[in-house]
Amino acid sequence: MKRRQFLKTAAAVSAFTPFISTVSRAQGASVASKDLTLPRRRGFNLLNMFLPIGNTFKGSGNYDLGPFHEEDFAIIKEWGFDFVRLPLCYWCWSSEDDWFRMDEKPLKQIDQAVEWGRQYGVHVNINFHRAPGYCVNKDPVIKLKTDLLKDEAPCEAFCYQWSKFAERYKGIPSSQLSFDLLNEPPKRDREGYVRVMRAAISAIRSVDKDRLICVDGFDYGNEPLKEFSDIKNFYQSARGYKPSPVTHFRAVWMPHLKNFPEDQLKWPLHYKGVTYDKNFFRAYYEKQWGEWERLGGKVHVGEFGCHNQTPAPVAYAWFRDILDVMKEREWGWALWRLRGSFGVIDSERVGAKMENFRGAKLDRELLEILKQG
Repeated sequence: MKRRQFLKTAAAVSAFTPFISTVSRAQGASVASKDLTLPRRRGFNLLNMFLPIGNTFKGSGNYDLGPFHEEDFAIIKEWGFDFVRLPLCYWCWSSEDDWFRMDEKPLKQIDQAVEWGRQYGVHVNINFHRAPGYCVNKDPVIKLKTDLLKDEAPCEAFCYQWSKFAERYKGIPSSQLSFDLLNEPPKRDREGYVRVMRAAISAIRSVDKDRLICVDGFDYGNEPLKEFSDIKNFYQSARGYKPSPVTHFRAVWMPHLKNFPEDQLKWPLHYKGVTYDKNFFRAYYEKQWGEWERLGGKVHVGEFGCHNQTPAPVAYAWFRDILDVMKEREWGWALWRLRGSFGVIDSERVGAKMENFRGAKLDRELLEILKQG
């Protein structure tokens, strides 16, 4: 699809989308994807293209960004997992100067990841972590000048780029590949989010009508949207980062937690009048996602995890409880991340006993907990 042809199609989609959204909300009917079989896939986020290639991600271990590694897919398969989520930055293949230019070299690196997924029996979920006009991260790498949820230009670019991904991977079955459109929308402009996601879905489905698509829940992946109940071959992505004093203890990008006292960091956690434990997770996920599931909607937890400054005994206890609840609900999940501060390889977790593993350091105890989840 050429740019001029795409823009004509996008104009028609844009005009129609608000009507579809309103009808969907009013009906409150069962979800169109209620007959979808969504396997309970479990795995990891791979951050190789999380920032523009050539940068260094300042997590743990200064993990260099660049091409994906076949070894990661082999390890994930060897451990018994079957899912990877690729949170991508559009600046790897495009730029603010021309959103409609998409460079082949980095796209071929994504192609290679998709192929390795096929070879190793690992489902690949492609996600725009950074998109024209939006990123959940408030970092200096990309200076946003537009708002994806409000402005026409980034919406057109967002839909165009997704249409090109749809063209690129048409013919690859949804059992091997799915699209996760935008990482963690903010808790604002719900109608704008629904409008843009529906426009992107229409752009994708105009090229590949059968592609499995998911969107992150509203409010940073925490709240399902019934506005999408009419969409087929579709699910929503949830999150597992509660409570933040445990999951993001001493994380530099969460300054409001910097003074949380370490001697109060425990699991279960009693914090601001709330007891956080396994029963909390049961009640929370039922409250947030129960109705969506009863309507027939499907859920996968696209991200969850615990920062490496949370001491190992607390982190492990937290992991066991949240994983037990995900298993009870038959939800798949993807740990943020395989390598680095939230991962099982080279995490440098406080208090963890690490073992040598293929030139790296493995948190064996956490890996065994994940296998049971």
